Amino acid sequence: MKLTDFKFEIEGLNIPDTPLEKRDKARLMVLNRAEKTIEHKEFADIHEYINEGDVVIYNNTKVFPARLNGKKEKTDADIEVFLLRELMPENMLWDVLVEPARKIRIGNKLYFGEGDDELMAEVVDNTTSRGRTIRFLYDGPNQDLYDILDRLGKMPLPPYIEREPVEEDKERYQTIFATERGAVAAPTAAMHFTPELVKKIEKKGAEFLPITLHIGWGTFRTVEVEDLTKHRMDSDNYFVSAETSEKINKALKSKKNKVIAIGSSAVRAIETSVMASGMSKPGTGWTDKFIYPPYDFKITEALVTNFHRPESTLLMLSAAFGGYDFVMEAYEEAKEKDYRLFSFGDAMLII
Repeated sequence: MKLTDFKFEIEGLNIPDTPLEKRDKARLMVLNRAEKTIEHKEFADIHEYINEGDVVIYNNTKVFPARLNGKKEKTDADIEVFLLRELMPENMLWDVLVEPARKIRIGNKLYFGEGDDELMAEVVDNTTSRGRTIRFLYDGPNQDLYDILDRLGKMPLPPYIEREPVEEDKERYQTIFATERGAVAAPTAAMHFTPELVKKIEKKGAEFLPITLHIGWGTFRTVEVEDLTKHRMDSDNYFVSAETSEKINKALKSKKNKVIAIGSSAVRAIETSVMASGMSKPGTGWTDKFIYPPYDFKITEALVTNFHRPESTLLMLSAAFGGYDFVMEAYEEAKEKDYRLFSFGDAMLII
C-alpha cells in the first residue's frame, strides 16, 4: 500500500483539544469484521462485547511532563528542551529536542527552575539538527529527578493541539492504568475507561492484563515515503511480564476466549512478543515494529482504538487489523456523524 491511500481532509472535522469530563460517555463505533456491520454505541457499552475468559491488554505507561523551559548559561537566552527518552538512568543521560537548536551546542549548560527546584543539564552530543543528548547534573536518585520534572515540566500534548498545556493536563492526558513513567504520548484508546467500567467488565469474568510500552514522540512523526516498506519506525521500550504472557497464551489456546488489545501501543508490544509457535513470550527490549496492511496478526483478536490522523502509522495499524476498505468506510461514517476525532476523541472497537 501507499502513503496516499491513507490521506483524507481534516478541515471542518470535530477535533477536540480536551477529553470529555466523563470518559466513558464518549461514542463507540463497533466494527464487526466477519459481518461487515457498523454499530454506534456509547463507550460504556463496550462491556457487551467482552466475555468471561477474555483478556484485555492495556498499556500501563505514564506520560511525564517532558517539556522544560529554561535558560542557557552566560547569555541567559530562553530555551525549550523536550525530553524524548531516558538513555542511561545511572548517568542521567537523555535524548532531547531543543529550541532554538542553532544556539545550543556541545558543552553548553542549561538551567531550569529556581531555588530548591533548580535543575541543571549539560549538552554532551548532537544527534540531529534539533536533537541533542544531555546529562542532568543532579546527585539525587532518579525517582527524585522525576518528581522535579513533575513540578517544572509541562505535558507534551499532541503537536496538532495548538493550545499551551495547563496544569490540569497532568491528570487528563493520562489513563486510569498509568503507573510506569516514561512516555511522552498517552495510549489514548485507554483514556475512555473508568474504574467503574473496568469493575463491570471484570465481574463478567474477563481479566485486565498490563504491558508497558513507553510511547515516544515518533508516534507523531510524519511518514515521508510513499512506499510504506521504506518507512522506519522509531524504537520504543516495552515490557511483557511472564504472567501477562502466560494468560494471553491460555486465552489463545482456549479458542473461545479473545485477546483484546487497548490501543496500538498494546498491539505493538504483544505482536513483538511472539514466538515461532505463534504464542506470546515474556520479555523486554526495544521494538520498531511497523504494522500496516497486509499484516498477519498472531495474538490480537480484537482492538480498541481511537480515530487517528490521516497518513499516520496509527491509522495504518487500524486498517491492517480491520481491513483497509472497511476501516476507511468507517472513517467516512465517523465524519458524517460528527464523531470526535484523534487523541481526545471517540473510540472504535474492531471485533
